[in-house]
Amino acid sequence: MYYDVIMAGFGGQGIQVMSQIAAVAAIKKGFNVTYLPSYGVEKRGGRTNVTLVIADEAIGSMVTNHPKCVIAMDTVAVDKYQKLVAPRGLLIMNSSLAPDSMLHRDDIEPLALRCNDEAQALGSAMLSGMIALGAFLQRSGILGFSDVESVMEDVTPERLIKTIPANLEAIRRGIEIAANGSARSARE
Repeated sequence: MYYDVIMAGFGGQGIQVMSQIAAVAAIKKGFNVTYLPSYGVEKRGGRTNVTLVIADEAIGSMVTNHPKCVIAMDTVAVDKYQKLVAPRGLLIMNSSLAPDSMLHRDDIEPLALRCNDEAQALGSAMLSGMIALGAFLQRSGILGFSDVESVMEDVTPERLIKTIPANLEAIRRGIEIAANGSARSARE
């Protein structure tokens, strides 16, 4: 098994945290993992992305040219990374911030989720990344909810421990949306 994903958006959407959760959960599950974060000096509002590779074999490079999945949390990320998704790959797009009209490939599986709207319904737009993480868990099939739940305290900074229940609720919601097909298809 070899699965690579690029998660991208802007600072404050939880890109770094959601990728750390997935990386640590994959390591704990016994997979080999490479984790390549990129972000500017700004914490909020600057561009941020992570390339994550999870495999049950040796990983030759942490760089990926055509990932099996891209999680794009805004228009800039959709514009930049959609073209890189491998044929038959998965594009999870935050359609709260990026219009469906941006999706133009017929050879990939688009999953347009209104991450910000769903997060806001749970009480905070800051949970949008966790909605996307839940969808990633459901669609990739590599990790389950219990895998990420078991590492939340390891990954979450002490000052944010109180946010774990809300983050877990958002992950559950993302899994639910991706599983029941209620997410809007980009082609509808």
